[in-house]
Amino acid sequence: MTDRLTILTYHRVLPAPDPLRPGDPDHSIFETQVRTLARFCNVLALDQAVTRMRAGNLPPRSVCITFDDGYADNAEQALPILKKYRIPAVFFVATGFLNGGRMFNDTVIEAVRVWPNTEMDLQDVGLGVQSVRDDDERRATIKALLAKIKYLDSSERDSVAATLASNCDGNLPSNLMMNTEQLRMLVDAGMEIGGHTVTHPILTNLDRRKAEEEIQTGRTELERLTGQEIPGFAYPNGRPGRDYGSEHVGIVRDAGFRYAVSTAVGRADRESDPWQLPRAVCWQRTPMRLLLHLLRMWRIRPEDRVDSMAAAL
Repeated sequence: MTDRLTILTYHRVLPAPDPLRPGDPDHSIFETQVRTLARFCNVLALDQAVTRMRAGNLPPRSVCITFDDGYADNAEQALPILKKYRIPAVFFVATGFLNGGRMFNDTVIEAVRVWPNTEMDLQDVGLGVQSVRDDDERRATIKALLAKIKYLDSSERDSVAATLASNCDGNLPSNLMMNTEQLRMLVDAGMEIGGHTVTHPILTNLDRRKAEEEIQTGRTELERLTGQEIPGFAYPNGRPGRDYGSEHVGIVRDAGFRYAVSTAVGRADRESDPWQLPRAVCWQRTPMRLLLHLLRMWRIRPEDRVDSMAAAL
């Protein structure tokens, strides 16, 4: 299992379980996962891992940890655990949401959470009437709304999100994303920072000029804020051929990024395109299941990769 790299994807680490975010680990589960990785795997910084993989000298059982988007709990919850076990990670940050921003998917989730009655009448924005009487219905409504909104043009998507927010009387949180101080906390702790555009658009919805602007402006802003080179990039949503295409791979490569990650599922190896590295979601809640999952990922062949991270943002 040398020269095989499993790159794990996270978005958030919650302080406590949240019934509306069942896919995100809480503090306790994340610590169990990190402790397991520290004990049984070689956890590397991703830039270093890609360099070693291409040179053919990765250590056995190589793993990298990545976080997408730039949530505040990355610094508040994940960072202390990573420091405790001396584990590196890379944080791909969409710069437009720093310092009080909120991503459209979080607007949907938080609006559903605090909606003032048991039905959401969204017929004016083409989203029908959704029931939110209990957590089961809320989860179903969140899934349905995100599926309908995700691939809208960015301006239309933001307009729908704003409509949802306006019905919640200002009760939606404005502290979900990192501020610049938290970003610098990650840097000071030795963590790697990666680009993730400015506004997290679906790149295939943009013309080339706008895609270049999103990719390069996000990187430039992160370099300004961190004082460091930004070596890697994560494609927003990340489905090859659906959320980004070969044109965007070329933009990322020509911009000088040394690697980029997608949300295609698989393990990477020396034959992998360094600007389209696959990743894996870490759903496993116990050490044994996590280790079994990693064994499967190390053994999976590149041609067996599947695109099953379609819900990632």
